Amino acid sequence: MGSLEVLGPTRGLSDESRAERRTADRRDNPVPVVGQGRDVRGERLRTRTLIVMRLLALVGQAGGLAIVTVGLNIKTPVLPCVLLIAASAILNFILMLGPASRRFAKPWEAAAQLVFDTVQFGGLLYFTGGVANPFCVLMIVPVTVAGATLPERYALPIGVLSGWLIVVLSISALPLPWTGGHLLHLPVLYRVGWVIALLLVMAVTAGFAFWTAGQTARMELALLATETVLAREQRLSALGALAAAAAHELGTPLATISVVAKELAHVTEAGPRREDAFLLVAEAQRCRGILSRLAESPETAETVRERMSLTQILDEVTAPFQGDKRVRIVTDVEGPEKVEAPQMWRQREVLHALTAFVENAFDFARQEIEVSARYTARHITLEVRDDGIGFSPEIIDRLGEPYVTTRPGAEGSRTGHIGMGLGFFIAKTLLERTGARVEFKNARQGGAIVSVRWPRSGAEAKELE
Repeated sequence: MGSLEVLGPTRGLSDESRAERRTADRRDNPVPVVGQGRDVRGERLRTRTLIVMRLLALVGQAGGLAIVTVGLNIKTPVLPCVLLIAASAILNFILMLGPASRRFAKPWEAAAQLVFDTVQFGGLLYFTGGVANPFCVLMIVPVTVAGATLPERYALPIGVLSGWLIVVLSISALPLPWTGGHLLHLPVLYRVGWVIALLLVMAVTAGFAFWTAGQTARMELALLATETVLAREQRLSALGALAAAAAHELGTPLATISVVAKELAHVTEAGPRREDAFLLVAEAQRCRGILSRLAESPETAETVRERMSLTQILDEVTAPFQGDKRVRIVTDVEGPEKVEAPQMWRQREVLHALTAFVENAFDFARQEIEVSARYTARHITLEVRDDGIGFSPEIIDRLGEPYVTTRPGAEGSRTGHIGMGLGFFIAKTLLERTGARVEFKNARQGGAIVSVRWPRSGAEAKELE
């Protein structure tokens, strides 16, 4: 099972095919999902956006300083202000020349830049009047940007830093320069009210930005997940139509093969050739049965379903391979003593998918295949494990995609099956439609493992009262 039928070959692909594969990967895994430890807002802010914002801030800071000191002739601590503006300009220049300017900023990178901008602007406010400076309202900008684009663990510290700076600047800052060489002193009560107002506006603005960004991210997740499901369903429907067409087209040649094989069996003397002729008849009949099931419409399928134990399921999916002495097949069912063993509905899609996994394992196993069932009070897990070489690193992450296979051809396969790269895709899709989670991995001691897991509450066939 080292490189299963359903995965197409990664070696020998053209550049165009590789590009198509990468596009398919992005389509089938469009966004991080819940449980993977990533927030989709973490990489929604481009470094170039931060550079442009900082450039606009630099223009405003430098222009405001020039207007106040030159135009209005107000005495201002020019040197420390110029140094702070120069530090911001140097950082911006370095970022513009670096490779980071051409990609999305990682969460910690964006947070670090916003912290720098907050501290830099707080320093300017310290030398120009603190909260008495009317431009102190711009302290809200970094917090709002962080709330709209960064995960909570990065946005919250930036908000706390900005609020702390506002409180500090209301207590300790150089007086606001004023005309005529005078200094403007605001009443304490006014300062307190102004600080409270700034903090409230900052909290409301940043909180609203964070909330709306989260709603947007969840909507994008839902939309992309829906598109992914629809794409998989469309591909499966197309394969169903192709299977029906193939069943119709192959019916006539199979009938001819069956008739000719029967005639050969009757005219051939007893011996190996006659046995081969009867084998052809039997295989032709088997193919016609398979094609009949493929062409069967859902409306003609049985509506009464049969309950099966896990042992019965394992026996049925391994039955076609039990008579072959080249590979030993072992089945096993385990569960806690105090938990009753579950039963599942007989579902043809589940049996077909599990049989496909066993067939692939049969082609790649050296000596043994283990098909096991494990159950708990919450889950039912079925595993197909072989002692072969395992999944190759090139394809293990692509298992379950259509038209990807490194399975041997009919001559090199025990089952005589020619891999088209569809078996695992179909099997995985069918199982996922029943609520199962399918995983492909390699065992530490060697060999490949296919694990199928259902929530017991949704998979168990309970008796009708």
